Amino acid sequence: MQNTPTPDELLELVARYLTDVAMPLLPPAAAFHARVAANVLQVVRRQVELAPRQDAAELARLAALGVTTDAPAPDLPAANAALARAIAEGRIESSDPALLAHLWQSTFERLAVDQPGYASYRAESSRPG
Repeated sequence: MQNTPTPDELLELVARYLTDVAMPLLPPAAAFHARVAANVLQVVRRQVELAPRQDAAELARLAALGVTTDAPAPDLPAANAALARAIAEGRIESSDPALLAHLWQSTFERLAVDQPGYASYRAESSRPG
């Protein structure tokens, strides 16, 4: 069984190649598209690394809020749709501290995947506690 390079390492290598090697050699429009492609690879790399743990934590927070679905297996999109219905129907108050904490944490986790370089994310993630 081959263990290296890992999918994470492969994605990182291709992204770095696009950024460090290909982009300087390309005309501006093509360099822009290479940067977009490198960014997509970095997002996918972070999704592979972070999403399973983040999804499980989000499902646990939703369950703690009393959100359930009819899905036979854990289904995050269905659980989030059920949360939206519960809020719309007034079964969960929009000012509920547990809901607000859940929404903050979910947003923070999405930023870790989509925009970890975002200044507000960096500032918040460096705060103690």
